[in-house]
Amino acid sequence: MIFMATQPPKTPKTPVKPQTPAFKPEDGRGSDSVVLERLPQKTKPPQMYQVVLLNDDYTPMEFVVVVIQEFFNKDRETATGIMLKIHLDGKGVCGVFSKDVAATKVDQVTEAARKNGHPLQCVSEPIEL
Repeated sequence: MIFMATQPPKTPKTPVKPQTPAFKPEDGRGSDSVVLERLPQKTKPPQMYQVVLLNDDYTPMEFVVVVIQEFFNKDRETATGIMLKIHLDGKGVCGVFSKDVAATKVDQVTEAARKNGHPLQCVSEPIEL
């Protein structure tokens, strides 16, 4: 279907002038607007904490190995190595976590030790970079 105009288009009485922009980049002058440059933000990684088990003369070595396996997801051989380090050096690192996760691990280990009647101590320490 073809549509045709019945009347020719009317021409405007006053010619329309093209508007010129207020700001011309080439001449450096223009409006009072301010252009902000986006600077990349650098965020620091979160402070990490190491969970440390402390040696005592009353907690059985086998219990320490089971705690390391259960709460720190280590295999038997690795857990035994950490337990021996705790026994010989007085303390041993079981894992490195963010602050909240480290605090939760400390609470879990301490609660398990108390339920089983052992004085095992567990602490978290910030890692110095």
